[in-house]
Amino acid sequence: MSIDPELADELVATIAAWVDREVVPAASELEHADEFPEAMFARMCDFGLFGATVEVAYGGLGLDAVTYARIVEELSRGWMSLAGILNSHKLAVAMIGRFGTDAQRQEFLPRMVDGSLRAAFSLSEPDAGSDTQNIRCRAVPDGEEWIVNGTKMWVTNGMRAGVVMLLARTPDDRITCFIVEKTPGPADGGLTISRKIDKLGYKGVETVEMSYVDHRVPDANMLGGPDGLGNGLRYALAALELGRVNIAARAVGVGQAAFDAAMAYAQERHTFGKPIFEHQAVRFMLAEMATKLHAARLLTYDAARRYDEGHRIDLEAGMAKLFASETA
Repeated sequence: MSIDPELADELVATIAAWVDREVVPAASELEHADEFPEAMFARMCDFGLFGATVEVAYGGLGLDAVTYARIVEELSRGWMSLAGILNSHKLAVAMIGRFGTDAQRQEFLPRMVDGSLRAAFSLSEPDAGSDTQNIRCRAVPDGEEWIVNGTKMWVTNGMRAGVVMLLARTPDDRITCFIVEKTPGPADGGLTISRKIDKLGYKGVETVEMSYVDHRVPDANMLGGPDGLGNGLRYALAALELGRVNIAARAVGVGQAAFDAAMAYAQERHTFGKPIFEHQAVRFMLAEMATKLHAARLLTYDAARRYDEGHRIDLEAGMAKLFASETA
């Protein structure tokens, strides 16, 4: 996908202005209250951000990954939790858009694009995080349905989601992805929100534990149809490449906010009769901050550009995520 550069700049500038006007003044209060930003979520829907990289045919904006990264950076400059709400949803959208059947795309993407159907991504378990091969949640076929049993951890958007991209082990002992539909809220059928997971930061976006006890999922909701059996991990890892670009862009946005605050303070604070900005030792620190921030941004945009070109970017996205996070 590609977009006219002038249109991309205009869109990013519009998001940046909204962040300055509405997000920055309210972010601290929402963060401390650990309150989901419903009004901001609605505004993000108005901007079309939940379908940012989705094809226009399904109601999306059809943006390239570089423009998407720039938008995530601006959101995070105001409040990183907004980018988290977007990323978990975007993972689900990317998986259905890239690997779903035509029927699955038609069924889910238009509602996911406009935000009326919120989504969550569910891979991690109590004993399986980065070690994806240790997934124990199981799905067993029963006629035209699958019966799911297991526990999932760290599910962002889990409470409000109407669809969950669930990774489960199937009888072939491989991992398959299912599109689990649920009523937003704490329980639906054999699926329950076991508990909300408290975090030291990253507030305002819910993170929950989900339990499945004999929960039934239609066979038609296996991602990719019959060809998707055993391919869930491959689908998830492909989507996570762009997810890591999102995380890197978040870090760049947080770093930019920190740098802007440091620059402002350095010009306001006076010692020995002049702003501390005029002390060379302080300028050394600011110069190093600016250099690392610029490098982090370039790594992030490079990974996004290579994604747009159709390359596998697990290496580039990982490097961008590492460096940008450490820089922030």
